Amino acid sequence: MEKMIIKFGNCYGINQLEHVFDFTNNKSTQLIYSPNGIMKTSLANTFDDFSKGVESSDRMNPTLETRREIIDQTGTQIDTESIFVIKPYEKSFKSKTVSTLLVNDDLKQEYEKVSEKINSQIDQLVNNLNRSAGLRKDTVKKFCNAFGNNEKDFIKTLLEIHSKFDKYPNSGFEKIKYNSVFDSKVTTLILNSEFQTHIEAYIEKYDELVSVSSIFQKDFNHFNAITIHKQLKDNGYFNANHSVMLNVKGEKVEKDNPVELLDEINKAKEELFEDMQLKDIFEKIDKKLTTAQLREFRDLLLDNQFIIPELKDLPNLEIKLWVSYLHENIDQFNIVVKDYLAGQEILMQVLEKAREERTEWEKVIDIFNSRFYVPYNLEIENREDAMLKEEAPSIKYYFNNQSESVEEDLLWQVLSQGERRTLYLLNIIFEIESRKNQGIETVFIVDDIADSFDYKNKYAIIEYLKDISNTEIFKLIILTHNFDFLRTVQDRISNGRSRYEASFMAIKEEEAIVLERLSYKYISNPFNDWKTNLTEGSKLIASVTFARNLAEYTGDSDSFNKLTSILHLKNKTKDITVGDIESIYKDIFKDLADLDLPDKEKTIYDIIMSVSREIIAGATQEVNLENKVVLSIAIRLLAEEYMIYKINDEEIIKRINKNQTGMLFKEYKKIATVGSESLIVLERVNIMTPENIHLNSFMFEPILDLSNHHLSKLYSDVTLLVESLELSTV
Repeated sequence: MEKMIIKFGNCYGINQLEHVFDFTNNKSTQLIYSPNGIMKTSLANTFDDFSKGVESSDRMNPTLETRREIIDQTGTQIDTESIFVIKPYEKSFKSKTVSTLLVNDDLKQEYEKVSEKINSQIDQLVNNLNRSAGLRKDTVKKFCNAFGNNEKDFIKTLLEIHSKFDKYPNSGFEKIKYNSVFDSKVTTLILNSEFQTHIEAYIEKYDELVSVSSIFQKDFNHFNAITIHKQLKDNGYFNANHSVMLNVKGEKVEKDNPVELLDEINKAKEELFEDMQLKDIFEKIDKKLTTAQLREFRDLLLDNQFIIPELKDLPNLEIKLWVSYLHENIDQFNIVVKDYLAGQEILMQVLEKAREERTEWEKVIDIFNSRFYVPYNLEIENREDAMLKEEAPSIKYYFNNQSESVEEDLLWQVLSQGERRTLYLLNIIFEIESRKNQGIETVFIVDDIADSFDYKNKYAIIEYLKDISNTEIFKLIILTHNFDFLRTVQDRISNGRSRYEASFMAIKEEEAIVLERLSYKYISNPFNDWKTNLTEGSKLIASVTFARNLAEYTGDSDSFNKLTSILHLKNKTKDITVGDIESIYKDIFKDLADLDLPDKEKTIYDIIMSVSREIIAGATQEVNLENKVVLSIAIRLLAEEYMIYKINDEEIIKRINKNQTGMLFKEYKKIATVGSESLIVLERVNIMTPENIHLNSFMFEPILDLSNHHLSKLYSDVTLLVESLELSTV
């Protein structure tokens, strides 16, 4: 992406903004200085909406039609994934792409190849169990719970059963569907005390009948006999001319074919279940089965009365059902266990390699731990699982080098606001490094990310932004209302004067917001530019502010007082000449010994007023610090002249020796009419022009923030006040 073109209208208070961000010629980082209240947050919100596919709007005037276009140099809309907004702070933010930092493709493919084979066989077994049990969902959960395990322990449960399968004989219950017994309504009935009483009576009578049966005994009932008959028949026992010897009422009876054997079993079964007392007990049970769901259970019992004794111990019956289903699917069960055990050795080798891998994730942790100053360190807990099994990475926090980790929720409670913001940065770094790892071309909209941080972490952030700016697929648009931060970022990230072409200031005009290019001199050192161009009236006057500070710091009271008389209306203000300033500058600025200014007899006051009129006539919105300084000085001088004239009391004026504009306004309010035009204008003067105009390398942001339009309007209004007095000085 060489250029990004934005066209916004009625987006969160931005009535109109069109701009081309040109990233060519090594300008991957674009800086926007936005005075408070202009558009910084609104711009970030609009980009954020775009990245998330959310419509933007004007919240104050939702009926206005919104325009939001973000296109590249070809006119193609930029991919929403290519925009990422870094907000000043967002506690809930978690990067959605963190897991990608843990992926080693070779290891992952090897792991997945083995895992897929195992999982495929497990899926087949689960499908078979679904069919046998007559279930559609929660089969694994029900299976594991029956054996006292969690559903996550399915393979563990299978291995435990397989290891002692001889202790789980087949009860032959595979024809009984799971929910026919373990439906909630059925189990509620079964566990009813009256129903249990009937079951106990049935068991007692059944055991009694079995004990006197012709061929059955308590440990060999009719169901066991039918099972054996089926197995012998299915396995060709009788076809091999074998026979079975039965003990029928004490006599040995030989059966050499399956039909005769089955007849003998059914005969004994009829004797058993035709008993009138047993039938009577069954009828009592049957009367409890009235609803549709319970009638299904009744049908089960009618065909399988042998299961009634099992209802006394439901947990054991549940296990017998699942074991029967496994016996029915014994071949698939054995395949699962075999493949799993065979694959474990390979998987353990892969996991061991994963433990030795240093992933991008660790690099993020290292970036955070080494760069940012917080009272805790970070470590990854489940690195191998996150690398190979796509589980979410788990961070552990160790507070003040303690051996025990602390939970994130507790950490949030004990951290300061700045430390919490730093923890938020961790997730931002994860997102950035993940995008780098995936090769996602991204424009990061950085919304005052360093706001409210201490200087150590603020500079750490700047250094990290510098690293991002050097990544070919990344572009940065940094928004800030802190001019000192802007200059620091520009100096540290953008080496070379040409990159200052990518620094802008947001200016609010009547119909639109424009991004005016900030001159290199303002970002680097405006005073050096002023000092070397003193023949220009605006720069000559603007330099007074800095020279006055230097005179004060060096104890040069004469120069300080004379320069103060330029900034405030004193007795000699209108008499100070260019020659006077030249002499002072030569003394203060040691490198200006050869300074030779033209028009030495011209008064500084006249230059201030003349330059101010030229600025107003130009009516430009160009970012020009010296013009704003000159206008601020002119406004103050005119306002003081008006107030001194109106107060008209020399004793009061003489007593004012500091904070002159403010003190004059205080006195003027005593005589002014409440709500008068003059009072309103002078109130604006107090607010908009700093009482102590002093500029150094750190403190010219307030004046730079002042709107050209508002300054020009205020100058015009103050001029009208003075003109109303018919004073010749204006």
